[in-house]
Amino acid sequence: MPALESACSPRHAWRALRAACRQAALGSVAVALVAGCGGVDSGGTGAPSSAYASGPITGFGSVIVNGVHFDDRGATVSDTEGNPRSRDELHLGMTTEVRGSAIGTDADGNAASVASSIVFGSEILGPLSANDLAARTLTVLGQTVDIATSTVFDTGLTGGQAALVVGDVVEVYGHFDAATGRCGATRVERKTAVVAYRLRGVVSALDTTAKAFSIGATRISYLGLSAANLPSTLANGAIVRVLIALMPSGPTWTAIRVADGVPTIENREEATVKGLVSAFTSTTTFSVNGTAVDARSAVFPNGSAGLGLGTRVEVEGATVGGVLVAARVALVTDGEDADQSFETRGAITALDTVGMTFVVHDVTVSYAGTVDYRGGGPGDLAIGRSVEARGTLSADGTRLQASRITFRE
Repeated sequence: MPALESACSPRHAWRALRAACRQAALGSVAVALVAGCGGVDSGGTGAPSSAYASGPITGFGSVIVNGVHFDDRGATVSDTEGNPRSRDELHLGMTTEVRGSAIGTDADGNAASVASSIVFGSEILGPLSANDLAARTLTVLGQTVDIATSTVFDTGLTGGQAALVVGDVVEVYGHFDAATGRCGATRVERKTAVVAYRLRGVVSALDTTAKAFSIGATRISYLGLSAANLPSTLANGAIVRVLIALMPSGPTWTAIRVADGVPTIENREEATVKGLVSAFTSTTTFSVNGTAVDARSAVFPNGSAGLGLGTRVEVEGATVGGVLVAARVALVTDGEDADQSFETRGAITALDTVGMTFVVHDVTVSYAGTVDYRGGGPGDLAIGRSVEARGTLSADGTRLQASRITFRE
């Protein structure tokens, strides 16, 4: 690896390694033969590589997932129920699956792809039964939800977690932690007029006679559902996505539909998945958010010590036969997660000079405090002006607190 890293930028090095890993997985070459960076912007083929990314949205201008900038102008957008949705419904912190073609790097050196489809889906949609501000947890549909400093709250929830009250129906995007049985939230919204609740998690206490199972503390009955509304993989330990009727029958909720909760990933030459380890056999064989990972030829830039059930990771490689053949596995520390950077690029659509905020791509940006301005200053902010804002979340998680604002022509 030292020769590879010294010859290329880190992003190009990993692209070269991913391309070699893809070829090895397909029986073309061995990963050990990788020595340089030739042709890495297109995976060494001279043509766009097929791309896949799974993780939360961290920026707009193009849709940014796992550091890859996806041009979404021609993409179809849908939810995990298969319903067509609008690009305007995509928001920071939403967990997504993006498919498309990798085109190399953009003018700013960012990994760039063209998205053909974007699917977004939450982990939980249901009634809030407890809100513990001190512990930074919510209880929704019987599930414990952990709130982090990187958790995005909808702009309508001024004050973030403190704006929620017991009885609210909330939608939680995030990742199920198999080590704790809890959900780590990446985005939280308050919802109204829902027709059903939803829950994604791991099946336990399956009773095929009574036709019921549990997800965490929630007992769910699937009595009366036809085979068409059940996954063939229903078993203890399986990850499922359940559509649930609004009113429980005593302590038991009624399933309207039960589906496989693990995404089906076709062969993709470049793939990145960010989330929590959901099953663990060894440092070379594990799953992330239900997606199987083969890390036998992977590089671990910050080591593999500590990798286990519930570890937050970002995996890069290629998908072959539904398995992510990893070229790189990076463990994400709590500190890195807390310092999660967000960005938005485009024309300013609203400006509040008193409150020192503006809006780009439905993201509210605060420019109060210390900001590194490039190509202009605060006096140059105006509706219609094109800017790029980067920073972390505000204390309540509803705004992007800008640390740098770049003016663009």
